[in-house]
Amino acid sequence: MQMISKETKQELLDRGFTRRSFGRISSLLAAGAALPFYNEAALAQLSMIGPLPPDAVKINANENPLGPCKEAAEAIHSVVAKGGRYMYEETFNFAATLAEQEGLKASYVMPFGGSSDPLHRAVLAYTSPTKSFVMSDPGYEAGQRAAQFVKANVIRVPLTADYKHDVKKMAAADPNAGVIYVCNPNNPTGTVTPKEDIEWLAANKPAGSILLLDEAYIHLSQTAEKGSYLIAQDKDVIILRTFSKLYGMAGLRAGAAMGRPDLIEKLRAFGAGALPLTGMVGAHASLKSKSLVPERRKIIGDVREDVFAFLDKNKFSFVPSESNKFMVDVKRPGQEVIKAMAEHKVYIGRVWATWPTHVRVSIGTKDEMEKFKTAFLKVMA
Repeated sequence: MQMISKETKQELLDRGFTRRSFGRISSLLAAGAALPFYNEAALAQLSMIGPLPPDAVKINANENPLGPCKEAAEAIHSVVAKGGRYMYEETFNFAATLAEQEGLKASYVMPFGGSSDPLHRAVLAYTSPTKSFVMSDPGYEAGQRAAQFVKANVIRVPLTADYKHDVKKMAAADPNAGVIYVCNPNNPTGTVTPKEDIEWLAANKPAGSILLLDEAYIHLSQTAEKGSYLIAQDKDVIILRTFSKLYGMAGLRAGAAMGRPDLIEKLRAFGAGALPLTGMVGAHASLKSKSLVPERRKIIGDVREDVFAFLDKNKFSFVPSESNKFMVDVKRPGQEVIKAMAEHKVYIGRVWATWPTHVRVSIGTKDEMEKFKTAFLKVMA
């Protein structure tokens, strides 16, 4: 079991934890993925739908069916024979390249296996019974579940009428907030909160809090702007990145947290272990491909816009997304539609409690989305 250091224990006491809470945190460090909030697969419905028929259309988990790029696949294949070694240098090389591309020092980047791990760690490090977690509604729930595990208050702030984060209400939600979480583009809506709003929130958030900026889908948007310049300015901001979305490496696990060294250093206490060599070399090779992001953004965007044209033509109401998923209003309990679509072997995403008649649909290949259209018309008829 990983032990909590004396310094971390004192910080937890200062943030409103009791000594009894140390047992819960210690079990978290030891059990990790076994804990309810940490099970990313269950949250994304990856393990809930059972064996799928070979001709199933799986558009429920915001995955990229294109998979790793050619360069990443080749790098992964070439390193497998060396998998008997830890090869930490590959992790360092990945971090150094990402830092250089983002205009940061290498010490401002901490690699992880995806972005869910640092998301959970940031919530554990900066929220507590006296430090709340502020998020959008609807929004990605993983941070909320981590906050609830440590008995932090969760405050959900509805999106604006045009589906942006309501940054002024988020900043005013709690003067003792520990984390203000912004996913940009948002999950599940795929909508973008503008740069000026993010800047305002970073400048006006409660003292002592951090802005946790989740940029898992940033590469898919034409208008969303990266926030790494805020990190370079040493703001109280932590940015999350993943290679699970545009880069097509969801099963290979690679990502990073970026932030001022003193901020991201606090994440280290909540886990340990070497990162997967295959994920690190695949991510590094992906970063070095100059054409990958614009090419895939266009491929996914063209398929998404074709689906939107179909929805418009058939007068279905949907949220205009800039990501690899969207929310469509089915005008009845969303679970009914999810079940009916599965009967046509098309597996779509889940429902958010605040929008019970909306379902989330991920963008698959052009052929997969043609099957979605056919099934959706039948179900909605």
